[in-house]
Amino acid sequence: MSVKKIGLIVGREWSFPPAFIEEVNKRDAGVVAEYVKMGGTRMDEPCEYAVLIDRISHEIPYYRAYLKNAMLQGAYCINNPFWWSADDKFFGASVITKMGIASPKTIVLPMKSYPEGVVSESLRNLVYPMDWDAIVGYVGLPAILKDAWGGGWKNVYKVNSVDELIRAYDETGTLCMILQEFIDFDQFVRCICVGQTNIMPIKYDPKNRRYIVEHDHLSPELGDRIVRDAQAINSVMGYDMNSIEFAVKDGVPYAIDFMNPAPDMDINSITPHYFEWAVKSMADFAIEMAHNPRPQRSEQRWARFVE
Repeated sequence: MSVKKIGLIVGREWSFPPAFIEEVNKRDAGVVAEYVKMGGTRMDEPCEYAVLIDRISHEIPYYRAYLKNAMLQGAYCINNPFWWSADDKFFGASVITKMGIASPKTIVLPMKSYPEGVVSESLRNLVYPMDWDAIVGYVGLPAILKDAWGGGWKNVYKVNSVDELIRAYDETGTLCMILQEFIDFDQFVRCICVGQTNIMPIKYDPKNRRYIVEHDHLSPELGDRIVRDAQAINSVMGYDMNSIEFAVKDGVPYAIDFMNPAPDMDINSITPHYFEWAVKSMADFAIEMAHNPRPQRSEQRWARFVE
């Protein structure tokens, strides 16, 4: 039996990638893991990897193009580059609301500024000025203003008045922002998710951005609901690697952030305890997908032409 290969595409992280590679390679499971090397990809170029784990293509467009071609060639990509390219936080909020999962009220806003070459005639469909009072009347105050495609706590503002909202909005430039109801939470949970169904709910301190090892921080009923909601979100988003945040108020877990397809897995962030779980769980899933991949390509319309 030929040995299958798992390839990692990584950025500026130094704990998870080598630990993952070591974990896979020591198992003698008919699979080897290594860093991908690329430098110009030919169209329709065969891919040597059974599985590719993407940790950085949201910052490097060439990597995203490489992954799409690799998926065309039959590689299983974690995460699916087509789904990742299409998603945004406003669409996600709308989807999970339709699913019956609790989520803060959310509005997507026109950009403050536009790239060079966009002229006033290009914006004839926009209502200007925006009715800020009506916008705030829907989501309430305080509220959270954040990038519809952002992550890593970048470009996130908590606003307490219309004036604060307008001042923050004026700083956002060409970013497309969403405004979201602030949930004054009693508990805060961040879930690390692997393979859509393997969920680790972790106590999290968002003020200090700190994971806390505390195994009994959720009641059995609340823990079960959070796991079910996280599994449902991953299933509809198609993410095999994700983190999902829940703000719990009056016993109700509100999914406030759930599109993090390259979640933080640094040992200094998630603590050694959860780091070990993440490394082993990702190794389990990647090896399984190398040997028994799910029909990932069938989700794409072009799949009918390449089978």
